[in-house]
Amino acid sequence: MIHGLVVTAPEALYRCGHLSERFVKGISPICLSELTNGQVSRLTRGMFGRKLIQLIRTESHDNAMLLKKPGKEFPQKYPAIKKIQENHHTMEIEIITVGGYDEVGRNMTAVRCGKEIVIFDMGLRLDQLMIHEDAEVDEMHSLDLIKIKAIPDDTVLQKVEGTVKAIVCSHGHLDHIGAIPKLAHRYNAPIIATPYATELIRQQIAGEKKFDAKNKLFALPAGQRYTLSSNLVLEFVRTQHSIIDTVTPVLHTPHGAIVYACDFKFDRSPVIGQPPDFARFRQLGREGVLALIVESTYIHRPGRCPSERIARDLVRGVITSFEDDKNAIVVSTFSSHIARVKTIAECAHEIGRKPIFLGRSMEKYSVTAEQMKLVSFPETASVYGNRRTVDRMMRRMMKEGKEQFLPIVTGHQGEPGSILTRLAQGDTPYQLAKGDKVLFSANIIPNPMNIGNRYVIEQQLKMAGARIFDDLHVSGHAYREDHYEFLQMLQPRHIIPAHADMKMTAGYADFASELGYTLDNDVHLMRNGQRLKIT
Repeated sequence: MIHGLVVTAPEALYRCGHLSERFVKGISPICLSELTNGQVSRLTRGMFGRKLIQLIRTESHDNAMLLKKPGKEFPQKYPAIKKIQENHHTMEIEIITVGGYDEVGRNMTAVRCGKEIVIFDMGLRLDQLMIHEDAEVDEMHSLDLIKIKAIPDDTVLQKVEGTVKAIVCSHGHLDHIGAIPKLAHRYNAPIIATPYATELIRQQIAGEKKFDAKNKLFALPAGQRYTLSSNLVLEFVRTQHSIIDTVTPVLHTPHGAIVYACDFKFDRSPVIGQPPDFARFRQLGREGVLALIVESTYIHRPGRCPSERIARDLVRGVITSFEDDKNAIVVSTFSSHIARVKTIAECAHEIGRKPIFLGRSMEKYSVTAEQMKLVSFPETASVYGNRRTVDRMMRRMMKEGKEQFLPIVTGHQGEPGSILTRLAQGDTPYQLAKGDKVLFSANIIPNPMNIGNRYVIEQQLKMAGARIFDDLHVSGHAYREDHYEFLQMLQPRHIIPAHADMKMTAGYADFASELGYTLDNDVHLMRNGQRLKIT
């Protein structure tokens, strides 16, 4: 094996503006020993310099290989390269799996590069709190939440030597940002997230009662980068999920990229936003991916995850079939699923009913998205957040006629205290009667508590005479063939399955073994609180 300096495709250098067209045409491939000191100086500066650092390898690569010109010692000739080589050989990269590796929820992963640490996500585990999307946890102490395993136990990071450079969030779901008000104040680091997620985080911090997180918030749109240090650059790559403005964060290090893919789906025809940036993912694979930290939630499901347009057609097909129906129509979905809420509201408008968003979480997610001009709802839509205004609107619907309205509510998991649970129990001014329709446009989040709660609420709805329409939904998570495509694009050297319990992550390890990965060699099963050195 030969150790030395990078030889990279000259076209890449030319496109980045570091070498002239005349020079590029005159040499292929480029060996750094053949460049002038001025050219090397330019190549090792700025953003492209970090790219060049990432290409240093001990193996051949599609766009880079290591060569050593006989009789030349590059480090003596180029001190800047010597420093790069030293960093390459001395910088340790370690993955610390803080939360989300024993369960679905409370996601948190730390990546240590030398003495610099980047944290990905700080999430809640909702079922541990017996709460729903309207939950109030702002008055609970972080130690109590850690004790009941509702938020990540980040005390493991006290034993990790280094400085936290950033807290990075890929999207705005509570299992990824819900613990920020409880934990972020412990770290003198900015919180970097997409614009929509940033606004949701800002609202959460403002409502926190126990702690005062003063971390700076930085909104980073998809397709842009944030320089964390001379060694680390953060990039957000556009993807799709069941909440708008979701990205796949990529941490560029001297050893290659670390891709954090929790959560994603490959929706090529989304209802809101653009498809994932497949070209950039392929390019990352060519540049070199050191590690992929990837969700395992639905690795057991064959095929590809259907597009959100399929769910739109399912919902429209049922709702519009009741155009002349005089009974109530109530739809329950995830309040954070803005694309789905938009579809339901538009279908209600089509059949002459006013879409009514009920509940604090419906108000938070929908109003925020509309104010940021990420979505537009029909003019007839209205939102009611707090308990008093919700009950007042329910009395109005009963008085003016349930056939005039279409309530959109949370509670599809059967969460105690949610609006749909209260409806099923007859604990609201809005009373269900025989022939009324209840549509579930959401799946059951796969844990025993949710399954049990959902069963109870469906039985209560049936006892009230309601007709139930289920499975008007598609997932926001990648299926098996989506994961296969992802691995083909990225070709990661290491895989760390995440966002699941051990049964699911073990399923991902089995899947990866079919593609040539080996357990404990380049695919790693982790538990909460463990550490893994990959360089």
